[in-house]
Amino acid sequence: MEVLLSILAIGIILGIAFLMSNDKKNINFRGIGIMLLVQLLITWFMFTTEIGRSVINGISAGFNKLIEFGREGIDFVVGGFQVGEEGVFFIDVLLLIIFFATLLSVLTYLKILPPIIKYLGGLISKITGLPRVESFNAVNSVFFGQSEALIAIRSQFHHLNNNRLYIVSASAMGSVSASIVGAYLQMLPPQYVLVALPLNMFSAIMIASIIAPVNIKREDDIVDVDNVSVEGSIFEAMGNGALEGGKIALIVAAMLIAFIGLLELVNWLIQLVFVGITLQEILGWIIAPIGLLMGIPHEEVIEAGAIMGTKIVTNEFVAMLQFQPMVETISEKTVGIVTVFLTSFANFASIGIVAGTVKGIDSDKAASVSRFGFKLLTGATLASALSATIVGIFL
Repeated sequence: MEVLLSILAIGIILGIAFLMSNDKKNINFRGIGIMLLVQLLITWFMFTTEIGRSVINGISAGFNKLIEFGREGIDFVVGGFQVGEEGVFFIDVLLLIIFFATLLSVLTYLKILPPIIKYLGGLISKITGLPRVESFNAVNSVFFGQSEALIAIRSQFHHLNNNRLYIVSASAMGSVSASIVGAYLQMLPPQYVLVALPLNMFSAIMIASIIAPVNIKREDDIVDVDNVSVEGSIFEAMGNGALEGGKIALIVAAMLIAFIGLLELVNWLIQLVFVGITLQEILGWIIAPIGLLMGIPHEEVIEAGAIMGTKIVTNEFVAMLQFQPMVETISEKTVGIVTVFLTSFANFASIGIVAGTVKGIDSDKAASVSRFGFKLLTGATLASALSATIVGIFL
């Protein structure tokens, strides 16, 4: 029965995307079907086979080792601070972003990441029939942030019509940066965070390809991997990576201060009228119907819906901080579904980030992004729900 509900949820999610489509006749149903099958195979492999579980454990162990290396640098700088038993979020979690951003910059300078991204994108394009630029951007978005992924295809922006612009923007919003994954792993179960990376990548381009189908000439579909490269020396790459990571850590910290403070203000205002009611509870009731179909047990769906709603109106870090204490008290299925849903940049703030990045590349196209901003958020949220539903089938 639960599997049937999950299948129904997948159908509803894809159906909503179909209703939102601006060119229903040109939807690449073959590509959509292939990507859905790939998602099911990835999740089945990772969660139900010994080899898959070993792969997840191996990747998790690798990240944990990298986190240990990063902590050596953190301890050297702030090791003298006396903190409480629960630690300090900025020190324990956010400062790790600096190390991972530096590592990504070095791997890019050494030309290890660019060909991987290019050929993975090419493979996805060949299998699904999607354009190479969009496929490349989807893979690139898994490794780099929203801004960096879009900047990497800046030389192709003059080829992008509104539909193609929607797809690359949705990919940037639907994935997460590898530089931030280490921080996520400190808060939520690693196996669900890691499986969310490929699933959300495919979900983002699936939903976006339904909402904004593309049909282009091959000569307008060229990937320039040089835009991902890092110039200068390896030491310059390290320095730039560290500075970029520090900027991201400070931005996340600033957003958390703002969003959590504003959330408390909104809750205070709500409780002046409705005593005992919070914005999170309201969001929980709104999201509960789709949460039930996704596979969340009915006794946990309001709490889970509240977390998912919080992520949409604030950001994933705020939601993860609220979800973290719940992990030990709710079912494994709910933990998996909610974790995968949270592991993306699908929130209101991302509309501004994407629009701002595009404005720096092409001001005319930035106006288009702003016009379909809410549609962009809706599509990215549907993508997160699709990934979470697929994970729920195997839990």
